Amino acid sequence: MSSSSSSSSSCCTLLIGLLCVILLGGSLSHGQLSPTFYDSTCPNASNIVRGIIAEALKTDARIGGSLIRLHFHDCFVNGCDGSLLLNNSATIQSEKEAPPNNNSARGFGVVDNIKTALETACPATVSCADILAIAAEESVSLAGGPSWNVSLGRRDSTTANRTAAGLFLPGPTEALSVLKAKFLAVGLNSTDLVALSGAHTFGRAQCSTFINRLYNFSGSGNPDPTLNTTYLSTLQGICPQNGNTTVVTNLDLTTPDVFDNKYFSNLQSLEGLLQSDQELFSTTGDETVAIVNNFTANQTAFFASFVVSMIKMGNISPLTGTAGEIRLNCGKVNNSTGSDGLLYSSM
Repeated sequence: MSSSSSSSSSCCTLLIGLLCVILLGGSLSHGQLSPTFYDSTCPNASNIVRGIIAEALKTDARIGGSLIRLHFHDCFVNGCDGSLLLNNSATIQSEKEAPPNNNSARGFGVVDNIKTALETACPATVSCADILAIAAEESVSLAGGPSWNVSLGRRDSTTANRTAAGLFLPGPTEALSVLKAKFLAVGLNSTDLVALSGAHTFGRAQCSTFINRLYNFSGSGNPDPTLNTTYLSTLQGICPQNGNTTVVTNLDLTTPDVFDNKYFSNLQSLEGLLQSDQELFSTTGDETVAIVNNFTANQTAFFASFVVSMIKMGNISPLTGTAGEIRLNCGKVNNSTGSDGLLYSSM
C-alpha cells in the first residue's frame, strides 16, 4: 500500500509540475469559440453530422461512445485541435498508436464519412476538431442524453504528440489521485471528472482495460475487493484468465446503449467496470463520493453538470483565428502526400 501511495504521490507531483508548464505556455481556454460560428458558412453542419451518426448506429451500437471518446482523447493532448485524427507520415507520429489509443480508439471511419459529406456541402470550412465536438454532442443526444449548443470555430493542428498522449490521457487502472491530477492539469475539477466519467453510461470496453481487477489486483493474487462478487463472476466468464483480451463488454451493465445516470448507481452497487470508474465511489472520504451520490439520485443534476463539463473540456486550448488550418482530410495535414499518393492542398 505504501509503495502504491508513494508512486501515486510522485506521479501527482509530476503532473502538477506539468500543469505549470501548460499554464505558462498559454491559456487553457479561449473566448473566440461560438455556437453560431458556422451559421452563415455551413448552417447544416450539425444536421449533417447527426445524420451520419444516426446511420452508423444502425449497425454499430457502440459508435456513440467511441466518438465521444475521440473528442475526450483529442482535447487532453495539446488541446482540442484534431491532432488525434492524424495518421503516421514522414513528419508525424500518430497519437492513434499511443498506448491509451492503440487498438482501442475507434470511429475514425465515421469521422471520415462526416468530413466527406461536409466537404461536399461546404468545402474547406468545418474543421476536424469541430467535427469531433459536434459528434460528441450528437452522440449523447441520440442516446437519450442532454443536448447543448456546441461552441465552434476550432482549427486543426498540423502536428501530433504521441508522447503527450501516453502521459496525459487518464488510464483505466489509475488511482483517483492520479486521475484528479490529470484533470487538474487541463483545468478540470473533481465535479468535471465525475461528470465526464459518466459518459461511460454507454459504449464498450475491452477485457484488457479491466482484467487486472479480476485475478491479480495490484499483484495481490486476488480480485479487486471493491468489485461486486456476482459481477466479478460474470466478468470472469466474459474475460477468462489468459483469454482473448480484445473481447468487449458493456461499460454500463444496466442500460448499455442509453445515456442516463445508471452508471452512478452501478458504482454504488460496486459494479463499475473499470478501476478508474469504481475509484470515484470507493475511495473513502473523497469528495467524489458525494458527487456520485448526487448524480445517482438526480439525473437532471448529472445532465446539467455533464453539459457544463463538456463545454469546459471543449474549450481546452483550441486553435482559432489563423492558427493551424482547416484540414481537407482529417488524417492528413494539408500540402502533404498521403499513403494514397494524393496531394492534399492547403486553403
